Amino acid sequence: MKATKIFYWILTAIVALMMAFSCYSYLTKPEMAAAFHHLGFPDYFRIELAIAKVIGAILLLVPVPARLKEWTYAGFTFVFVSAFIAHSASGDPVANRVMPLVFLAILGGSYVLYYKKQN
Repeated sequence: MKATKIFYWILTAIVALMMAFSCYSYLTKPEMAAAFHHLGFPDYFRIELAIAKVIGAILLLVPVPARLKEWTYAGFTFVFVSAFIAHSASGDPVANRVMPLVFLAILGGSYVLYYKKQN
């Protein structure tokens, strides 16, 4: 049980930190604005996504009802799958396509361990 809890927190922290860093990048780095334009998204979407990601990162880390935690995992799943699709459709390099799937796998591990530690 202790190993499950440790691995859960490691994976969850990785996801939360990555979401927080991407939020910071979305709001402060001009190259991220250019990347969103390259993908065909309007500028306001980048800001909305940054706000949603920081809220989701907080919800992953704090104790909240299980249903809210599930919605957070579902939201991040949509974000990662959508990022993969957007990068693939725009013809971006393979590395840009694979990274959302890597983070989806880490998120999936966190999700599985969340339920294991609950039982």
